Amino acid sequence: MTDERAWRRGSSGVEGNVRTAAIWSQVRELSESRQSELSRPLRVLDLGGGTGGLAVALAEQGHTVTVVDPSPDALASMSRRVAESDAADRISAVQGDADTLAGIAAPGSIDLLCCHGTLEYVEDPEATLARIAEVLAPGGHLSLVTAQRVAAVIGRALAGRFDQARTALTAPDGRWGEEDPVPRRFDRAALAEMLTRAGFTTLETRGVRIFSDVVPSTFVDTEADRQALLELEELASADAGRIGLSALGGAVHLIARRD
Repeated sequence: MTDERAWRRGSSGVEGNVRTAAIWSQVRELSESRQSELSRPLRVLDLGGGTGGLAVALAEQGHTVTVVDPSPDALASMSRRVAESDAADRISAVQGDADTLAGIAAPGSIDLLCCHGTLEYVEDPEATLARIAEVLAPGGHLSLVTAQRVAAVIGRALAGRFDQARTALTAPDGRWGEEDPVPRRFDRAALAEMLTRAGFTTLETRGVRIFSDVVPSTFVDTEADRQALLELEELASADAGRIGLSALGGAVHLIARRD
């Protein structure tokens, strides 16, 4: 792992990672609230859960977590991470994707489904949201994190690629060109409309990775600097309306409830 990747990852999983701490803060609050309401641990499915950082954090809260990911390498890494945790008996892994959800979870069986960094890569986002709605219990929640168009536009402009910034701004898929590694990016209004059509009510929308994607590692060379950046990210993420920083994140985090 390079020094750049190491400082962004942090030292202790999702809560110490400058890219995921603000997301985890919301997921933790939601899962704790729902556990209290239901008087039992949650049944969680992490779609595209990769190496299991979020799954371990949720399982350590007492929830039962199923990680679904198409990559056998990612699931192997997850198995090693799980083996080192105190929650191995509450985590299971299945190789699959959104198209195989119906064969993995029974209809209405999931209390919380996390879909982080996945919707931008699926072939049909609307169909994926419909499949997610099918396996969620009525009143169940979706934590959705996906790429946001505005950050790509600003990033390309700051890099001096004004042609690419214009393309990202005007293209229906939010991409800046053929070499863009992200298949699509979303606008908040379009996401909210898709969620409504899939049978969800959007409860909260926050921008995330507002600074962590662009601050050079040379500016964060001590633990105190990293902690300060973590705190800044969380404050800015929660600032949805006061000065608008939340709208500038590299990704957007939505919490939605199945109707």
